[in-house]
Amino acid sequence: MLKKTLLRRQHIPANPERSPQGRRVAITGTRGYPSYYGGFETLVRRLVPYLLDRGWQVTVYGRERVAHEDPSRDERAELIETAGLDWKSLSTLSFGMTSAIDAAVDRSDVALVMNVANGFWLPLLDRRQVPTVVNVDGIEWERAKWGPVAQRVFRAGARVTANHATTLVYDAQAIRQRWMDRYGRDGIVIPYGGEVHSALPVPLGLTSRAYVLLVARFVPENTVREFFDAVPKLAEVAPVVIVGSGGYGGELDARAEELARIRGVQWLGHVSDDRLLFSLWEHCGAYFHGHSVGGTNPALVQAMACGAPVVARDTVYNREVLGEVGVFTQPSAEAIADEVLSLLASPGRQDRLARLARERAQARYNWDDVCSAYESALADAVDRRRGSEP
Repeated sequence: MLKKTLLRRQHIPANPERSPQGRRVAITGTRGYPSYYGGFETLVRRLVPYLLDRGWQVTVYGRERVAHEDPSRDERAELIETAGLDWKSLSTLSFGMTSAIDAAVDRSDVALVMNVANGFWLPLLDRRQVPTVVNVDGIEWERAKWGPVAQRVFRAGARVTANHATTLVYDAQAIRQRWMDRYGRDGIVIPYGGEVHSALPVPLGLTSRAYVLLVARFVPENTVREFFDAVPKLAEVAPVVIVGSGGYGGELDARAEELARIRGVQWLGHVSDDRLLFSLWEHCGAYFHGHSVGGTNPALVQAMACGAPVVARDTVYNREVLGEVGVFTQPSAEAIADEVLSLLASPGRQDRLARLARERAQARYNWDDVCSAYESALADAVDRRRGSEP
């Protein structure tokens, strides 16, 4: 147990009076629980209580000090923060390594691992007979935010993942096909879910269906720069609300700060208040979704569940998620502005797209189905490993 003690920076044990006594799952590769950083963290916030309610013992590994007083935290879960280097290029690898070592020593019945960069550490779990269910995320090595070295690292991590993961989870059929073509590994498709909520008031003194919304991490593959180039033209017609940041500062954050000086433009930075974010999606006149790398994007699914009329960059992934309930555009400032302004000028079209988006989200991207699929994948991985033991 010495290795575990040295690796841990913070340990919040589960409430022993309430914690289930069933199969044990370790969740690695996220920033912690509860965390509001991105899609992985949203999934974990929904999956942890679902598994606990069904008798699983759950341990979540994290890389930052989460607010364990957060009322949304389920006290039946064990939380472990391990050591690592909180640098952009090394954080995933370093925290992934220490959490994998700790989970391997602990020998949980199964590990749910997020991100192929953590594939390097799957052999550690494999040697300890811990089966792994790996969410590969998107095609990480195609993200423009990573330099050539980081892209090679992600490719190498993907190869190790393909060789050592017990089960691969893809969040879209298009991602599944890419992995089958490249690595010959099939898996299961489990998308992200969207939270259905009751009607919320119009936020920030805005007018319903009369403003433009962007929600995105400020990285090139999210078409943020092109949208920013369109903002001055859009702001002449309607208010523009920008949600997001680069996380580490930089050119696009500076550009957002500059745009916020234009009358009618608001930059909110990163928003962790779900109620505010959901209300922004619910009442926007056009939500621009520029993500180009990845499968089922969590923000897009949640926007659909909120009834946002969507203008999306035309990609195979966005078309798979939206089907016929979105407007598609090329990634240029002129094309984005034209499609967004056209949608703003058509209230009937806005209402139709909003209704259809909600219906599609409820039918295809609901959290109960998502969490049930993950539980089945975890249970199957445990049964397969136990069935292979002599």
